[in-house]
Amino acid sequence: MPAAAQPRRARSSRLFRTLTVVGTGAAVLALPLIGATSASAAGSTTTTGTTLAGYPNNLDGWIRESLAIMAEKKIPGTYNGIHRNIIRESSGNPRAINLWDSNAAKGIPSKGLLQVIDPTFNTYHVAGTSFDIYDPVANITAACNYAAARYGSIDNVFGAY
Repeated sequence: MPAAAQPRRARSSRLFRTLTVVGTGAAVLALPLIGATSASAAGSTTTTGTTLAGYPNNLDGWIRESLAIMAEKKIPGTYNGIHRNIIRESSGNPRAINLWDSNAAKGIPSKGLLQVIDPTFNTYHVAGTSFDIYDPVANITAACNYAAARYGSIDNVFGAY
C-alpha cells in the first residue's frame, strides 16, 4: 500500500502525554504505600497538616520529631537509620500490622512503622509520647529505644529485630 494511502494515526496532545507520565510516576511512588511485603495495612496512610509539635504530619516529620525526642532522652539514632528500617518493615505505613509471623501466631502481632510488638512497646515506651502503638512518633521512639538497648542504635539494625 502506498504511503499516502495509509491511515493517519492521531497525534497525542502534549497535555495528554504529560498527564500520562505524571500519573505513572504517582502510581510508582504510591506502590510502597499500597502494600508492604512484610505487613498488611490496617488503615489509611494519608495524612495532612502538622503534628502538635509543629512537624509535618508525614514520614519525614514523624522521623524528625522522634529524633528531637531521642536527642532529649539521649537515645542514639540517625534519620537514615530510622528511615531505612521503616521502609523495610512497613513501607512507611503507620497502620501496618504483621499477621503471619511467629509473634502473630502467639497473638502479639508486630504493629506500626517499625513493627513493634505490644510488650516491647510498653517496656521501651518513651515518656512524653503517646501510649498508642500506632502513633508514628511513639512507635519510632520506642523502637529506637529498644534498638539502642539491644543493638546500640537503630543504625545497627539491618534486618528483622
